[in-house]
Amino acid sequence: MNACLSEQRQDEFLRRGFSRRSFGRIAALLSGGAAALPFFNEPALAQLSAIREPIPPDAVMINANENPLGPCEEARAAVKAIVDRGGRYLYQETFSFTDTLAEQEGLKTSYVMPFAGSSAPLHQAVLGFTSPTRAFVTADPGYESGERAAEFIKAKVVRVPLTETYAHDVRAMVAADPNPGLYYICNPNNPSGTLTPKEDIEWLVRNKPAGSVVMIDEAYTHIAGAPFMSYLVAQDKDVIILRTFSKIYGMAGLRAGAALARPDLLNKIRPWSAGALPITGMLGANVSLKQKYLVPERRKKIADVRADVLGFLDQHNFKHTPSVSNKFMVDVGRPGREIIVAMQKEKIYIGRVWPSWPTYVRVSIGTQEEMDKFKTAFLKVMA
Repeated sequence: MNACLSEQRQDEFLRRGFSRRSFGRIAALLSGGAAALPFFNEPALAQLSAIREPIPPDAVMINANENPLGPCEEARAAVKAIVDRGGRYLYQETFSFTDTLAEQEGLKTSYVMPFAGSSAPLHQAVLGFTSPTRAFVTADPGYESGERAAEFIKAKVVRVPLTETYAHDVRAMVAADPNPGLYYICNPNNPSGTLTPKEDIEWLVRNKPAGSVVMIDEAYTHIAGAPFMSYLVAQDKDVIILRTFSKIYGMAGLRAGAALARPDLLNKIRPWSAGALPITGMLGANVSLKQKYLVPERRKKIADVRADVLGFLDQHNFKHTPSVSNKFMVDVGRPGREIIVAMQKEKIYIGRVWPSWPTYVRVSIGTQEEMDKFKTAFLKVMA
Protein backbone atom coordinates (compact mmCIF):
# COMPACT_ATOMS: atom_id res chain seq x y z
CA MET A 1 0.00 0.00 0.00
CA ASN A 2 2.87 2.37 0.78
CA ALA A 3 5.13 1.08 -2.00
CA CYS A 4 5.16 4.45 -3.76
CA LEU A 5 6.59 6.07 -0.60
CA SER A 6 10.32 5.52 -0.18
CA GLU A 7 11.83 5.29 3.29
CA GLN A 8 13.25 8.77 2.79
CA ARG A 9 9.83 10.10 1.80
CA GLN A 10 8.18 8.39 4.77
CA ASP A 11 10.73 9.96 7.11
CA GLU A 12 9.97 13.36 5.60
CA PHE A 13 6.23 12.95 6.19
CA LEU A 14 6.87 11.85 9.78
CA ARG A 15 8.98 14.97 10.40
CA ARG A 16 6.12 17.10 9.06
CA GLY A 17 3.68 15.70 11.61
CA PHE A 18 2.00 12.87 9.72
CA SER A 19 1.50 9.51 11.40
CA ARG A 20 2.28 6.21 9.72
CA ARG A 21 -1.46 5.62 9.62
CA SER A 22 -1.62 8.45 7.08
CA PHE A 23 0.72 6.75 4.64
CA GLY A 24 -1.97 4.65 3.01
CA ARG A 25 -4.04 7.71 2.24
CA ILE A 26 -1.01 9.61 0.97
CA ALA A 27 -0.15 6.67 -1.29
CA ALA A 28 -3.76 6.56 -2.54
CA LEU A 29 -3.65 10.25 -3.40
CA LEU A 30 -0.47 9.63 -5.36
CA SER A 31 -1.42 6.49 -7.22
CA GLY A 32 -5.15 5.96 -7.13
CA GLY A 33 -6.26 8.48 -9.72
CA ALA A 34 -9.12 10.90 -9.11
CA ALA A 35 -11.86 8.37 -9.78
CA ALA A 36 -10.53 6.06 -7.05
CA LEU A 37 -10.23 8.68 -4.33
CA PRO A 38 -12.90 8.91 -1.63
CA PHE A 39 -13.29 12.68 -2.11
CA PHE A 40 -14.06 12.05 -5.79
CA ASN A 41 -16.30 9.00 -5.35
CA GLU A 42 -19.95 8.77 -6.28
CA PRO A 43 -21.44 10.14 -3.02
CA ALA A 44 -19.01 13.05 -3.10
CA LEU A 45 -19.61 13.75 -6.75
CA ALA A 46 -23.34 13.94 -6.09
CA GLN A 47 -22.53 17.20 -4.32
CA LEU A 48 -20.09 18.31 -7.00
CA SER A 49 -20.64 18.71 -10.74
CA ALA A 50 -20.48 15.19 -12.14
CA ILE A 51 -23.79 13.73 -13.33
CA ARG A 52 -24.01 9.94 -13.08
CA GLU A 53 -27.49 9.29 -14.43
CA PRO A 54 -28.28 9.36 -18.17
CA ILE A 55 -28.51 12.92 -19.50
CA PRO A 56 -31.06 13.84 -22.20
CA PRO A 57 -29.35 14.70 -25.49
CA ASP A 58 -31.07 18.09 -25.56
CA ALA A 59 -30.13 19.00 -21.98
CA VAL A 60 -28.42 22.28 -21.16
CA MET A 61 -25.16 21.57 -19.30
CA ILE A 62 -24.18 24.67 -17.33
CA ASN A 63 -22.98 22.88 -14.22
CA ALA A 64 -19.20 22.51 -14.49
CA ASN A 65 -17.74 25.86 -15.67
CA GLU A 66 -16.96 24.34 -19.06
CA ASN A 67 -16.55 26.31 -22.27
CA PRO A 68 -19.14 25.16 -24.83
CA LEU A 69 -17.06 26.68 -27.64
CA GLY A 70 -14.49 23.91 -27.30
CA PRO A 71 -10.94 24.21 -28.66
CA CYS A 72 -10.21 26.86 -31.26
CA GLU A 73 -10.15 25.77 -34.91
CA GLU A 74 -6.36 25.84 -35.08
CA ALA A 75 -6.04 23.58 -32.03
CA ARG A 76 -8.70 21.19 -33.37
CA ALA A 77 -6.86 20.81 -36.66
CA ALA A 78 -3.52 20.21 -34.92
CA VAL A 79 -4.98 17.66 -32.50
CA LYS A 80 -6.70 15.73 -35.28
CA ALA A 81 -3.49 15.66 -37.30
CA ILE A 82 -1.42 14.26 -34.45
CA VAL A 83 -3.79 11.44 -33.47
CA ASP A 84 -2.24 9.14 -36.10
CA ARG A 85 1.06 9.49 -34.22
CA GLY A 86 -0.54 8.62 -30.90
CA GLY A 87 1.53 5.46 -30.64
CA ARG A 88 4.53 7.60 -29.70
CA TYR A 89 5.18 9.51 -26.49
CA LEU A 90 6.38 12.55 -28.47
CA TYR A 91 7.94 14.31 -25.48
CA GLN A 92 8.95 17.17 -27.75
CA GLU A 93 5.32 18.36 -27.77
CA THR A 94 5.53 18.83 -24.01
CA PHE A 95 8.88 20.59 -24.28
CA SER A 96 7.51 22.93 -26.97
CA PHE A 97 4.46 23.79 -24.87
CA THR A 98 6.69 24.53 -21.88
CA ASP A 99 8.95 26.76 -23.97
CA THR A 100 6.01 28.73 -25.39
CA LEU A 101 4.36 29.31 -22.01
CA ALA A 102 7.64 30.29 -20.37
CA GLU A 103 8.42 32.77 -23.14
CA GLN A 104 4.99 34.38 -22.95
CA GLU A 105 5.18 34.68 -19.16
CA GLY A 106 8.73 36.05 -19.14
CA LEU A 107 10.01 33.06 -17.17
CA LYS A 108 12.84 30.60 -17.52
CA THR A 109 11.69 27.17 -18.68
CA SER A 110 12.83 25.74 -15.33
CA TYR A 111 10.04 27.81 -13.71
CA VAL A 112 7.31 26.02 -15.72
CA MET A 113 6.07 22.49 -14.99
CA PRO A 114 3.45 21.11 -17.40
CA PHE A 115 0.52 18.95 -16.29
CA ALA A 116 -2.63 17.39 -17.67
CA GLY A 117 -4.87 20.13 -16.29
CA SER A 118 -4.38 21.87 -12.94
CA SER A 119 -5.88 19.40 -10.44
CA ALA A 120 -2.67 17.35 -10.18
CA PRO A 121 -0.39 20.23 -9.14
CA LEU A 122 -3.02 21.42 -6.66
CA HIS A 123 -3.17 18.00 -5.00
CA GLN A 124 0.60 17.60 -5.17
CA ALA A 125 1.11 20.98 -3.51
CA VAL A 126 -1.14 19.78 -0.69
CA LEU A 127 1.24 16.84 -0.30
CA GLY A 128 4.30 19.04 -0.61
CA PHE A 129 3.43 21.87 1.76
CA THR A 130 0.66 20.90 4.21
CA SER A 131 0.47 18.49 7.13
CA PRO A 132 -1.42 18.01 10.42
CA THR A 133 0.62 20.97 11.75
CA ARG A 134 0.88 23.05 8.53
CA ALA A 135 -2.56 24.26 7.45
CA PHE A 136 -4.19 24.51 4.05
CA VAL A 137 -5.85 27.96 4.23
CA THR A 138 -8.64 28.67 1.76
CA ALA A 139 -11.68 30.86 1.11
CA ASP A 140 -15.20 29.90 2.11
CA PRO A 141 -16.92 29.33 -0.20
CA GLY A 142 -14.07 28.30 -2.45
CA TYR A 143 -13.04 25.56 -4.85
CA GLU A 144 -13.07 22.41 -2.73
CA SER A 145 -10.62 20.08 -4.46
CA GLY A 146 -7.54 21.18 -2.51
CA GLU A 147 -9.23 21.19 0.87
CA ARG A 148 -10.74 17.77 0.22
CA ALA A 149 -7.31 16.42 -0.66
CA ALA A 150 -5.93 17.95 2.56
CA GLU A 151 -8.73 16.46 4.64
CA PHE A 152 -8.19 13.09 3.01
CA ILE A 153 -4.55 12.89 4.12
CA LYS A 154 -5.43 14.35 7.55
CA ALA A 155 -3.74 17.70 6.95
CA LYS A 156 -5.19 20.73 8.70
CA VAL A 157 -7.75 22.82 6.78
CA VAL A 158 -8.69 26.41 7.68
CA ARG A 159 -11.62 28.06 5.87
CA VAL A 160 -11.94 31.86 5.90
CA PRO A 161 -15.18 33.59 4.76
CA LEU A 162 -15.08 35.94 1.80
CA THR A 163 -15.33 39.65 2.46
CA GLU A 164 -18.53 41.65 1.98
CA THR A 165 -17.31 42.38 -1.56
CA TYR A 166 -16.82 38.64 -2.18
CA ALA A 167 -13.01 38.88 -2.26
CA HIS A 168 -10.53 36.69 -0.40
CA ASP A 169 -10.05 38.19 3.07
CA VAL A 170 -6.27 38.02 2.95
CA ARG A 171 -5.74 39.67 6.33
CA ALA A 172 -8.11 37.26 8.02
CA MET A 173 -6.39 34.38 6.21
CA VAL A 174 -3.03 35.42 7.68
CA ALA A 175 -4.57 35.82 11.13
CA ALA A 176 -6.44 32.53 10.95
CA ASP A 177 -3.52 30.17 11.56
CA PRO A 178 -0.04 30.68 13.02
CA ASN A 179 1.65 27.92 11.02
CA PRO A 180 0.21 27.69 7.50
CA GLY A 181 1.73 25.54 4.81
CA LEU A 182 -0.27 26.66 1.78
CA TYR A 183 -2.62 29.57 1.08
CA TYR A 184 -4.97 28.84 -1.81
CA ILE A 185 -6.30 31.83 -3.80
CA CYS A 186 -8.56 31.10 -6.79
CA ASN A 187 -8.92 34.38 -8.65
CA PRO A 188 -11.60 34.99 -9.83
CA ASN A 189 -12.99 32.81 -7.11
CA ASN A 190 -14.84 29.60 -7.79
CA PRO A 191 -17.81 29.48 -7.10
CA SER A 192 -18.62 33.19 -6.71
CA GLY A 193 -16.91 34.37 -9.90
CA THR A 194 -15.64 37.44 -8.03
CA LEU A 195 -12.24 39.06 -8.11
CA THR A 196 -9.70 39.67 -5.35
CA PRO A 197 -7.67 42.84 -6.03
CA LYS A 198 -4.08 42.37 -7.13
CA GLU A 199 -2.97 44.58 -4.25
CA ASP A 200 -4.55 42.21 -1.72
CA ILE A 201 -2.69 39.23 -3.14
CA GLU A 202 0.55 41.20 -3.11
CA TRP A 203 -0.13 42.08 0.55
CA LEU A 204 -0.61 38.38 1.35
CA VAL A 205 2.69 37.47 -0.31
CA ARG A 206 4.50 40.20 1.65
CA ASN A 207 2.90 39.50 5.03
CA LYS A 208 2.42 35.74 5.17
CA PRO A 209 4.48 33.79 7.72
CA ALA A 210 7.93 32.70 6.60
CA GLY A 211 8.05 29.24 5.09
CA SER A 212 4.47 29.27 3.81
CA VAL A 213 3.54 29.32 0.14
CA VAL A 214 0.80 31.20 -1.72
CA MET A 215 -0.87 29.24 -4.51
CA ILE A 216 -2.76 31.42 -7.01
CA ASP A 217 -5.15 29.49 -9.22
CA GLU A 218 -5.59 31.52 -12.42
CA ALA A 219 -8.06 29.15 -14.09
CA TYR A 220 -10.49 32.00 -14.76
CA THR A 221 -8.18 35.01 -14.93
CA HIS A 222 -8.25 35.12 -18.75
CA ILE A 223 -12.04 35.42 -18.64
CA ALA A 224 -12.00 38.31 -16.19
CA GLY A 225 -9.25 40.20 -18.01
CA ALA A 226 -7.60 40.61 -14.61
CA PRO A 227 -3.84 41.00 -14.11
CA PHE A 228 -1.83 37.79 -14.14
CA MET A 229 0.50 37.35 -11.19
CA SER A 230 3.37 35.55 -12.92
CA TYR A 231 5.60 38.55 -12.21
CA LEU A 232 5.66 37.36 -8.59
CA VAL A 233 7.13 34.09 -9.80
CA ALA A 234 9.71 36.00 -11.87
CA GLN A 235 10.60 37.88 -8.65
CA ASP A 236 11.26 34.52 -6.92
CA LYS A 237 8.49 34.99 -4.37
CA ASP A 238 7.00 32.08 -2.39
CA VAL A 239 4.27 31.73 -5.00
CA ILE A 240 2.96 28.92 -7.19
CA ILE A 241 0.60 29.83 -10.01
CA LEU A 242 -1.77 27.31 -11.59
CA ARG A 243 -2.88 27.60 -15.21
CA THR A 244 -5.37 25.42 -17.03
CA PHE A 245 -6.58 25.19 -20.62
CA SER A 246 -9.96 23.82 -19.54
CA LYS A 247 -11.74 27.18 -19.36
CA ILE A 248 -11.26 29.98 -21.88
CA TYR A 249 -9.32 27.67 -24.21
CA GLY A 250 -12.16 25.09 -24.19
CA MET A 251 -9.96 22.05 -23.57
CA ALA A 252 -11.53 20.52 -20.44
CA GLY A 253 -11.62 17.08 -22.03
CA LEU A 254 -8.18 17.29 -23.62
CA ARG A 255 -6.38 18.10 -20.35
CA ALA A 256 -3.54 20.60 -20.32
CA GLY A 257 -2.19 22.91 -17.66
CA ALA A 258 0.92 24.03 -15.82
CA ALA A 259 2.37 25.18 -12.53
CA LEU A 260 4.61 28.27 -12.52
CA ALA A 261 7.05 28.69 -9.64
CA ARG A 262 10.66 28.82 -8.54
CA PRO A 263 12.44 25.54 -9.27
CA ASP A 264 12.86 24.73 -5.56
CA LEU A 265 9.08 25.02 -5.06
CA LEU A 266 8.37 22.93 -8.14
CA ASN A 267 10.78 20.32 -6.77
CA LYS A 268 8.47 19.97 -3.75
CA ILE A 269 5.68 18.75 -6.04
CA ARG A 270 7.76 17.16 -8.83
CA PRO A 271 8.33 13.78 -7.07
CA TRP A 272 4.62 13.00 -7.26
CA SER A 273 4.42 13.17 -11.07
CA ALA A 274 5.35 10.39 -13.47
CA GLY A 275 4.80 9.42 -17.08
CA ALA A 276 4.28 11.18 -20.37
CA LEU A 277 1.60 13.82 -20.82
CA PRO A 278 -1.11 13.50 -23.51
CA ILE A 279 0.22 14.77 -26.82
CA THR A 280 -3.24 15.99 -27.83
CA GLY A 281 -3.43 18.23 -24.78
CA MET A 282 0.14 19.47 -25.04
CA LEU A 283 -0.10 20.27 -28.76
CA GLY A 284 -3.57 21.80 -28.45
CA ALA A 285 -2.39 24.05 -25.61
CA ASN A 286 0.74 25.11 -27.47
CA VAL A 287 -1.21 26.01 -30.61
CA SER A 288 -3.87 27.84 -28.58
CA LEU A 289 -1.28 30.02 -26.86
CA LYS A 290 -0.11 31.27 -30.26
CA GLN A 291 -3.56 32.48 -31.41
CA LYS A 292 -3.52 36.14 -30.40
CA TYR A 293 -7.19 36.67 -31.28
CA LEU A 294 -8.43 33.83 -29.11
CA VAL A 295 -8.48 35.18 -25.54
CA PRO A 296 -9.92 38.66 -26.24
CA GLU A 297 -12.54 37.27 -28.62
CA ARG A 298 -13.75 34.64 -26.17
CA ARG A 299 -13.55 36.99 -23.22
CA LYS A 300 -15.99 39.31 -25.01
CA LYS A 301 -18.35 36.48 -25.97
CA ILE A 302 -18.51 35.21 -22.39
CA ALA A 303 -18.88 38.75 -21.01
CA ASP A 304 -21.78 39.55 -23.35
CA VAL A 305 -23.71 36.44 -22.35
CA ARG A 306 -22.89 36.98 -18.68
CA ALA A 307 -24.10 40.58 -18.79
CA ASP A 308 -27.36 39.43 -20.35
CA VAL A 309 -28.13 36.77 -17.76
CA LEU A 310 -27.07 38.89 -14.78
CA GLY A 311 -29.27 41.69 -16.15
CA PHE A 312 -32.13 39.21 -16.26
CA LEU A 313 -31.55 38.30 -12.61
CA ASP A 314 -31.49 41.98 -11.67
CA GLN A 315 -34.70 42.59 -13.59
CA HIS A 316 -36.44 39.86 -11.58
CA ASN A 317 -34.86 40.86 -8.26
CA PHE A 318 -32.75 37.76 -7.73
CA LYS A 319 -29.68 38.39 -5.60
CA HIS A 320 -26.45 37.20 -7.20
CA THR A 321 -22.69 37.65 -6.92
CA PRO A 322 -21.05 40.35 -9.10
CA SER A 323 -19.27 37.81 -11.27
CA VAL A 324 -16.52 38.65 -13.76
CA SER A 325 -16.03 34.99 -14.62
CA ASN A 326 -17.89 32.22 -16.45
CA LYS A 327 -20.10 31.37 -13.47
CA PHE A 328 -22.07 33.11 -10.76
CA MET A 329 -23.92 32.31 -7.56
CA VAL A 330 -27.60 33.15 -7.23
CA ASP A 331 -29.65 33.15 -4.03
CA VAL A 332 -32.77 31.01 -4.49
CA GLY A 333 -34.13 31.66 -0.99
CA ARG A 334 -34.49 27.99 -0.10
CA PRO A 335 -32.24 24.92 0.11
CA GLY A 336 -30.29 25.10 -3.12
CA ARG A 337 -30.46 21.38 -3.77
CA GLU A 338 -34.22 21.68 -4.25
CA ILE A 339 -33.71 24.08 -7.15
CA ILE A 340 -30.97 21.93 -8.69
CA VAL A 341 -33.32 18.94 -8.78
CA ALA A 342 -36.23 21.02 -10.09
CA MET A 343 -34.06 22.49 -12.86
CA GLN A 344 -32.94 19.02 -13.91
CA LYS A 345 -36.58 18.13 -14.49
CA GLU A 346 -36.57 21.01 -16.98
CA LYS A 347 -33.42 19.50 -18.61
CA ILE A 348 -31.26 22.31 -17.25
CA TYR A 349 -28.24 21.07 -15.29
CA ILE A 350 -26.74 23.72 -13.03
CA GLY A 351 -23.93 23.51 -10.47
CA ARG A 352 -23.92 22.77 -6.80
CA VAL A 353 -24.36 24.17 -3.29
CA TRP A 354 -21.68 25.16 -0.76
CA PRO A 355 -22.44 24.46 2.93
CA SER A 356 -21.61 28.02 3.99
CA TRP A 357 -24.09 29.42 1.41
CA PRO A 358 -26.91 26.85 1.57
CA THR A 359 -29.46 28.90 -0.38
CA TYR A 360 -27.12 29.78 -3.27
CA VAL A 361 -26.58 27.67 -6.38
CA ARG A 362 -23.75 28.02 -8.88
CA VAL A 363 -24.60 28.50 -12.54
CA SER A 364 -22.05 28.35 -15.36
CA ILE A 365 -22.19 30.62 -18.39
CA GLY A 366 -23.11 28.72 -21.55
CA THR A 367 -24.05 29.94 -25.00
CA GLN A 368 -26.71 32.62 -25.40
CA GLU A 369 -29.20 29.97 -26.50
CA GLU A 370 -28.41 27.86 -23.44
CA MET A 371 -28.77 30.79 -21.07
CA ASP A 372 -32.10 31.76 -22.65
CA LYS A 373 -33.34 28.26 -21.85
CA PHE A 374 -31.96 28.65 -18.33
CA LYS A 375 -33.88 31.91 -17.85
CA THR A 376 -37.17 30.35 -18.95
CA ALA A 377 -36.74 27.30 -16.70
CA PHE A 378 -35.50 29.36 -13.75
CA LEU A 379 -38.56 31.60 -13.76
CA LYS A 380 -40.79 28.53 -13.92
CA VAL A 381 -39.02 26.75 -11.07
CA MET A 382 -38.85 29.86 -8.89
CA ALA A 383 -42.50 30.84 -9.46
